[in-house]
Amino acid sequence: MSLVDVPASVRGSIIVEASLERAFEIFTAGIGSWWPRDRHVLAAEVAEMVFEPWVGGNIVDRGIDGSECRWSRILVYEPPRRIVFSWDVNINWQPEPDPKRTSEVEVRFIEEAPSRTRVELEHRHLDRHGEGWERMQAAVGSAEGWTYGLNAFARRAANAEGGWTCTQC
Repeated sequence: MSLVDVPASVRGSIIVEASLERAFEIFTAGIGSWWPRDRHVLAAEVAEMVFEPWVGGNIVDRGIDGSECRWSRILVYEPPRRIVFSWDVNINWQPEPDPKRTSEVEVRFIEEAPSRTRVELEHRHLDRHGEGWERMQAAVGSAEGWTYGLNAFARRAANAEGGWTCTQC
């Protein structure tokens, strides 16, 4: 896993030991199976995380208390090769309701071999978060940010490649 800082963006890529289709399915429909449990903006403990698979859908955290946080909008949905979603989280790690003050995450899936996929991620327009946006860039670009998340995703994809079934699909 490698990350590169560019102005107002963070870019990274990782190779996962899973087919193109499986990698895409785990990243999207299976997002709750790999997204770090301690990386949510919902006040309550998270019961589930749902990726709504259509343009205009959301990524939703649902709490054990029934609360919900729709912290992302699906902007592009092109299975199994590409997704783009908004990052509707402000620099204080709270939901950001103003779309003009949100960044975007683009994820591309490129087949390297039948059971190997390169996943490229770009978290861009971080400057839209306003004053202090550099803190957001530093956080998502750190070892505890996208590096941590993509490594968790790669481990889940490798462990899933023979018998994983999506329970949210």
